[in-house]
Amino acid sequence: MLEKIKKSFRSASSKNGSYSVGMIALVICMVIVVNLIAGQLPENVKSIDISDNNIYGVSKTSKKVLNKLDKKVTFKIYAEKDSTDTRIKSFIKKYTALSDKISVTWIDPVLHPAALTKAGVEKDTIVISCKDTGKTKSVSFDDILVSDSYSYYTTGSSSASEFDGEGQFTSAINSVTSEQTEKMYYTTGHGEAAFSDSVTKLFTKNNLTTDEVNLMMTGEIPDDCDLLFMDAPSKDISDDEKTLLLNYLKKGGKVFIILGDPEDETPNLDEVLKEYGMQEADGYIADMQRSYQGNYYYIFPEITATDNLANNLESEMVLMINAHGLTTTDPARDTITTTAFMQTSDNSYAVTEDKQEEGTYTLGVVATEQITSDDSSDSSSSQTSRLTVISSESMINSQITDTYTTLENLDLFMNAVTANFDKTKNIAIKAKSLEVSNNTMQHAGIISILTIFGIPLVILIYGFMRWWKRRKV
Repeated sequence: MLEKIKKSFRSASSKNGSYSVGMIALVICMVIVVNLIAGQLPENVKSIDISDNNIYGVSKTSKKVLNKLDKKVTFKIYAEKDSTDTRIKSFIKKYTALSDKISVTWIDPVLHPAALTKAGVEKDTIVISCKDTGKTKSVSFDDILVSDSYSYYTTGSSSASEFDGEGQFTSAINSVTSEQTEKMYYTTGHGEAAFSDSVTKLFTKNNLTTDEVNLMMTGEIPDDCDLLFMDAPSKDISDDEKTLLLNYLKKGGKVFIILGDPEDETPNLDEVLKEYGMQEADGYIADMQRSYQGNYYYIFPEITATDNLANNLESEMVLMINAHGLTTTDPARDTITTTAFMQTSDNSYAVTEDKQEEGTYTLGVVATEQITSDDSSDSSSSQTSRLTVISSESMINSQITDTYTTLENLDLFMNAVTANFDKTKNIAIKAKSLEVSNNTMQHAGIISILTIFGIPLVILIYGFMRWWKRRKV
């Protein structure tokens, strides 16, 4: 009997069966090893974003902010974790894994209702805080998954149309860890345009506080003004306002002007521009070479921006419609430097009802001047005045920026705004659309690196072992 059992183990079928069992055991071991290795990888590298429009992707701008983070930041999430939208949970996990300075705590408001009262927030809110500065900022889930309000008013129901996790988190971290804030005043009283909701959100994300000022009423520019903004005035400024602006600039002030479509001539505003080496061309600009599908008044300017103005511009695709043009002239003083950062091709025309003048026209320009106090010879105490001019309000018009979301109009605009501040760079990140593109998967989310590489690796090992067995036979 014992001899029969020994013979059965020596048979070919028995040997093959033992070999198969051995291979299965080895493959299982390999799966365990791959899982263990993958489990030790950082969260930001062990998962891959395959969502439509890359909603889980983190930009270079955010990575720079997180890499330079030298203060501890806490994310306290007041929400039921199990019922939280998977997109929000996945992004929180991926984003916070990029810095060891960030700690995350989930607080269930059902189990701990008093926590909401103590924090002064509602449920489904993330409180981002920094103990070193004592600053706190709240981000609602509604700020991350932004609903389409237009759809609600037209259909009675709404769904999330944008995902703004990265923009909200990066802005909040920058806000709570920063020791300074910037204040911008925008003028009224000249028929100025109003900022769109998209522009206002970008100001907020850059921690730029805004307020209005009527220079005719106040007779002065507020002492806490870091940047004075004039958005597409339809009327000229007064003589007193012209003097006020020029004196402000001569003392190191910062002014940003977007030209509008004035009802009449604007000699006082023209004099401000002229002193800093700019002169407005008559009519509208038509570009025969850099236009949108043959519409010569729909211009894609050549972007000549450098340094901070060119920060994070990738496509350099900016669209301007019915734009006025500028030509650069000799400024009033040799200490003034005037530099264009947007211009047309040399095959462009300034068109009026009576004439067409060919040339290259400036669409965005910056004039700077180093200002040193009269009672100080120390160059380190000097200030730099800055006058920024964009020739058309279409640069930030919501009908363009919200319709053509791949354009970089707002990126360049915010670079031009933040360039006025010595220690501030544009960290405003636009929300990502949740609209489904053709031939893509909707909200596919994040897939484990084990799924991508682990399973094919196991199959490869199994196939190799089968080949080796046949080779030995």
